[in-house]
Amino acid sequence: MNNYIKILLCLSWLGLIGCTTKDPVSLSYSSENLQIEQISEHVYQHISYINLPKYGMFPCNGLIYVHDNEAIVFDTPVDDTSSSELIYWIQDQLQLPINAVIVHHFHVDCLGGLNAFHQAGIPSYASTKTIALARGKHPVIPQNSFIDSLELSLGTQSIQTRFFGAGHTPDNVVSYIPEDAILFGGCLIKELDAGKGNLEDAVLTQWPITVATIQNYPWSIKHVVPGHGKSGGPELFDYTIQLFSN
Repeated sequence: MNNYIKILLCLSWLGLIGCTTKDPVSLSYSSENLQIEQISEHVYQHISYINLPKYGMFPCNGLIYVHDNEAIVFDTPVDDTSSSELIYWIQDQLQLPINAVIVHHFHVDCLGGLNAFHQAGIPSYASTKTIALARGKHPVIPQNSFIDSLELSLGTQSIQTRFFGAGHTPDNVVSYIPEDAILFGGCLIKELDAGKGNLEDAVLTQWPITVATIQNYPWSIKHVVPGHGKSGGPELFDYTIQLFSN
């Protein structure tokens, strides 16, 4: 990381350029490239921005799960610059090692900053479908593959990543954090009142079926984080199913 970014981060944490530190459940970091918000005791949401011609700077969500002095990241920020900021924040501010980054589908809003993670020695994981689709489209692809499910542990806790079926893309997976009852749905799940969005690689007939399968799976989900926009509860499943059933 260059000295400019280090200075920027330090100034932010001192409260000079927009970092706000309130109670432990609202600890946040903000810069031009990246926002981080604590959404539960063990989970932070990271938000980076991709420039889309029709929409301008469009927010993209990912998560950080921390437990027993370790961390796992769900999806990279959109590029190496914002990913380097995220890695530095976790390692310096939280003072935690990052055990892994999990890529949830093959689009740039999930793996655009993968090189920064690899340069930092952080292993990446994705489904075999994601790796196959990413190969030839992106200069850096995930290192480790799984077929339909992955379980990674942080101390006494674990997270579960599963493929339930196609939707936004043929390869989209979701991750569940049992300790905080949070599902990271990625772009498979829509925020309330969202439109259908990017359908270039979508499997529209399967999308509502896949989301219904997740909704009925025996996970105890209280909080749902979509790939873009505001998080919510299980009502995001109902909204997404209705949106793509029409």
